[in-house]
Amino acid sequence: MVVQAEEGRLITSCACILVATAVPAERDAVARAFPEPAREVRLPGAPALHRTGTGTAYDLLAAGVGPALAAATTATALTAAALAGTPYGLVVSAGIAGGFAPGAPLGSLVVADAITAADLGAETAEGFLPVTELGFGTVTHRPPADLVRSAATAAGARTGTVLTVSTVTGTAARAAALRARHPGALAEAMEGFGVAEAAVAHGVPVLEVRAVSNPVGPRDRAAWRVGEALAALTTAFGKLAPVLESWNRHDR
Repeated sequence: MVVQAEEGRLITSCACILVATAVPAERDAVARAFPEPAREVRLPGAPALHRTGTGTAYDLLAAGVGPALAAATTATALTAAALAGTPYGLVVSAGIAGGFAPGAPLGSLVVADAITAADLGAETAEGFLPVTELGFGTVTHRPPADLVRSAATAAGARTGTVLTVSTVTGTAARAAALRARHPGALAEAMEGFGVAEAAVAHGVPVLEVRAVSNPVGPRDRAAWRVGEALAALTTAFGKLAPVLESWNRHDR
């Protein structure tokens, strides 16, 4: 536990890391990276946390599908920790995702250097306008650059924008439109921006890590490699844990 001074008051911060996935299968894939069995920790109004790790505790949370539910559930966990006097030092949004070819092929890992809400805005006759161009809100959160570099190096991951969408892309035309609006995009998922919104509201740094299970574009379930992506997620967290723990203790 670390004590920091901020604006004349003392704040106690925990060495704990919150990992938010969409579904239990992703949560369990992360858990398999740790030799210790996870134990359940109940939260009011939210799914149970699965706590694992030695020294640094990892609270693994299946926060739900989509940005709204992911944000609400993550915020519940962050609030509960803050009220207990042990706020999290880092939040990681993790799971599988669609990858934009050729930058993120099946089985590859992506660490987000930008977490962007791809469809938060308005359609106009001239094209899509992000909510920022309408004069309010934000559409991108940027994880700490040093953490992104260290995490990507440790996991052998690519770095780029991970888009958050409320509707998964199912056509080549939409995939092309997203890439045109977001040239740095490597992956598409449904929760990262919601998790980031909750983390930023609590003043906690956020990271997003994705294993690519399918290409972004026409839906071809026969081409999906969900099992391989989940295995890649497990391997990634085995390599990421020392980096996350070191950064959480010293660099933030």
